[in-house]
Amino acid sequence: MAGMIGTGKTTFAELISESLGSQVFYESVGDNPILPDYYVNPERWAFPLQIYFLNTRFKTIRQAMSDQHHVLDRSLYEDLIFAELNYEAGNMTKLEFETYVDLLETLMNEISSSPKQRPDLLIYLDSDLDTALNRIKNRGREYEQIENHPELLEYYKTLHGKYKDWIQNYTKTPVLIIESKKYNVHNKQDAEKVLTLVREKLYSLEPLTV
Repeated sequence: MAGMIGTGKTTFAELISESLGSQVFYESVGDNPILPDYYVNPERWAFPLQIYFLNTRFKTIRQAMSDQHHVLDRSLYEDLIFAELNYEAGNMTKLEFETYVDLLETLMNEISSSPKQRPDLLIYLDSDLDTALNRIKNRGREYEQIENHPELLEYYKTLHGKYKDWIQNYTKTPVLIIESKKYNVHNKQDAEKVLTLVREKLYSLEPLTV
């Protein structure tokens, strides 16, 4: 799965995983020891946070390789979006950003070296900004709330734009783009529509070979 904060990645991932009879590998958010501090002081915590996410996402990919049907609720490929945003905002130094990019490229090369290590499909959840903001508000994580941290509104606007640019240029794997606002996956009919889109896309792909 891929998409901006608040597009519903975890909810969609759980639906798809249940349909495939597989496991969801979750992004480390609720148990992330750095994330709350990052929202309070991004200049201090941006680089450690990016390294933490990079490390945990790579470990997750290695775990998910145990079965071809596992679902990850966020991809490693979009990680650079957040690092670029932090660097451009002055939260990471040039040296920190270059160190991060070098490590990311090393890990990406290892993932790309074997077809079995690549995802069969990247499902990108698209969303307008207002919908994403409403979902962020409704899930209630204090450190994500604009009411408590007004500066986050500009952050979310910039992030939304970066995701739009990123998916237009993404070429690492096959892609299925789903407009998440169109589907309430808690509704049986909408859930089946989403699963039909996923099945049809997966069936259209050439099998990956070693």
